[in-house]
Amino acid sequence: MTELSVSQSWYWFVLMAVVCYFIGCFNFAVLIAKTKHKDVHKIGSGNPGTMNMTREFGLVVGLVNFLCDACKGGVPALISFFIFRGYVFEGTLVSVSDFTRYFCGLFVIIGHIWPVTMKFRGGKGIASSLGLFWFCLSCEDPWNILIVLAVLLFVVVGYIAFTEWGSMGSLLGVSGLSVWQGLVFFFRYSANGMLLSGWVIAIFMLLLALNFLTWFAHRKNLVRLFAGEEHRTSVKKLSHGKRGTQNM
Repeated sequence: MTELSVSQSWYWFVLMAVVCYFIGCFNFAVLIAKTKHKDVHKIGSGNPGTMNMTREFGLVVGLVNFLCDACKGGVPALISFFIFRGYVFEGTLVSVSDFTRYFCGLFVIIGHIWPVTMKFRGGKGIASSLGLFWFCLSCEDPWNILIVLAVLLFVVVGYIAFTEWGSMGSLLGVSGLSVWQGLVFFFRYSANGMLLSGWVIAIFMLLLALNFLTWFAHRKNLVRLFAGEEHRTSVKKLSHGKRGTQNM
């Protein structure tokens, strides 16, 4: 393993932050809606995200939008993994790629939620966050893909189908994958005595920040939910091309 000195390579982190932010600013919902001669901000909930696209254009379009946003969150992290997987932070056994994956993901999500290209009126980051964990966990072990699929099906889709609370199901999915990744890191760095390293703590802080951003972006939904005023999302209706009411 090659040691990386942050004091000498700091510009890589600045470059990653800037590039990933602008990648996040590119919104697929806006592009797809334009191909249908619509302004996504003026249809449905006005949210440029997966659920609004599904409601307005059907399940197929919603799925395409979800996959595009998921790749937007995951591909930059995957690229950073391959660039830095042979490096550890100077004086430690902490893999640089463990940090850069979620560092890149964080700035993609920031760009998605607050895009300078759309006057800071972006989506809520769920699909991109799920994609980020999907790609990152797959880097750990291909078998983790099964964990991701289980969370998506049973936690996200299952919870929404049972309760019809779309935003909460989505948030639980992101949090569930975050906890799983956190456990992977916990056991890995406990085994090599690096758990209390500043870089490992920084990785856990990135995971917390990603959760905070998605929950914060849904704060209005959560207020309505706790007040008993949140609209329901019917998976059955969406699957039949009927309008739902919740945004993602």
